Amino acid sequence: MLCQRCGRTICGECQQQSPVGARCPECVRELAAEQRTRVKQMRVATGAPRTGVGRQVRRWLGQPAPVTIALVAVTALIGVLQILPGSLSGQLLYFLGYSFSEPWRFVTYALVHATPLHFAFNMLILWMIGPSIEQRIGRLPFLAAYIVSAVGAAVAVAWFTPATAVVGASGAIYGLFGMAIGMQRMLGRVQPSLLIIVGINLVITFTFGGISWPAHVGGLAIGLGLGFGIGAVHQRMRGDQTTKAAWLVIGGVALVVAALFAARIATIF
Repeated sequence: MLCQRCGRTICGECQQQSPVGARCPECVRELAAEQRTRVKQMRVATGAPRTGVGRQVRRWLGQPAPVTIALVAVTALIGVLQILPGSLSGQLLYFLGYSFSEPWRFVTYALVHATPLHFAFNMLILWMIGPSIEQRIGRLPFLAAYIVSAVGAAVAVAWFTPATAVVGASGAIYGLFGMAIGMQRMLGRVQPSLLIIVGINLVITFTFGGISWPAHVGGLAIGLGLGFGIGAVHQRMRGDQTTKAAWLVIGGVALVVAALFAARIATIF
């Protein structure tokens, strides 16, 4: 029998049937390779993941709030590592004296916590209010705003309690509080329950010892700036422009934070 594709003579045992007739083993392998190549080309053209890992990442990014989930997961992992022998907290905490030699501490202090209750409370609040903000302004802008809030809280500590070392995501969490208040106010009406929660937390901040009030108040102030700014641009823009405008607001607030830190350093030297 002849192969319907190349015309080679094939025996009955070697031939393979296809919708268009018998094929020899060589043609079957060539067609399979061509099919794999076409699939790869289609994935490149459509932006589809090429590997299993890529598909898992795409599936994870398809969740409503992947950045919020990632922040909780990474903070939880660091919390577990704190249990192990060593001084992880000491390596990641923020202290003004380390600002130049170890600048990563402006952010990493938000990943370590003093107690399990401290961690649980911060992550609960992040889980409650993070997704709504992330979905409104976008994943990467949300991550940037979270980081800027943490850095802003650290700068507030540098101004008001420079001899104090701080740990915990509270500054960044208060930044999210401020963002929620600012955006709700600019886009409608602030939920009374949100104001009550923030008010109770501020009372706790100034009532109990061992709590860094500059980090809380500083993070809240940065968040309010972000929230009112992003809310204002959302009122005036639609579609893809809102994300670009959010980046401008976040960048502007980041510059203000940097200027405040530079001014603090200028008062020391």
